Amino acid sequence: MGIQWVMMNKQRERRLLKVAVALACLIPLGAGTAGVVLGPAVIESDIAGDYLGLESHFRYLSGLLLGIGIAFAASIPTIERRSELFTALSLLVIVGGLARLWALLVYDMLAMSHVLALVMELAVVPLLFFWQKRVGQAFRP
Repeated sequence: MGIQWVMMNKQRERRLLKVAVALACLIPLGAGTAGVVLGPAVIESDIAGDYLGLESHFRYLSGLLLGIGIAFAASIPTIERRSELFTALSLLVIVGGLARLWALLVYDMLAMSHVLALVMELAVVPLLFFWQKRVGQAFRP
């Protein structure tokens, strides 16, 4: 009875964690979708018209970008064994690049910094992703 109860509690705890994560995912999914579709308009300005929310959001997204770069760099020493991490990071970058491409198509903005970012997000990262997969398979036991 004791082991069954512990296993049942582990299963229940796992199920509750899944539900909690699924509910928590609704916030970034909704906010991310709104940001992609509406752009900076999703952030309200204060009374003076200053976009303090935009300042905060820009720094948050820059922190995410920094974290993605750190995680990619951390994968280098054992890159052949880091397929799961490399896949997740690549997916983040590619989804971000697709959102940037959509903005480019909608607003026809063609700043050189955006073009270079798109090359990195939609060409370089996918190429590195497939290369990492190939190297990872070559080193698989």
